[in-house]
Amino acid sequence: MIKLALIFAVLAGILAILGFGGLAGAFIDIALVLFWVTVIIAVVLFVLGFTVYRKVR
Repeated sequence: MIKLALIFAVLAGILAILGFGGLAGAFIDIALVLFWVTVIIAVVLFVLGFTVYRKVR
């Protein structure tokens, strides 16, 4: 998912350079959403890994 966020960010940069401001804004919004979803999923799995793993042992 982070790979998709990077792809959208690069495309947003290219579109901004070419003058497509509205489309670049949409692409960067998508990239930001994908980035934060990835971060939230990673944090949740990190916390669950510590809590559930300690209970199982």
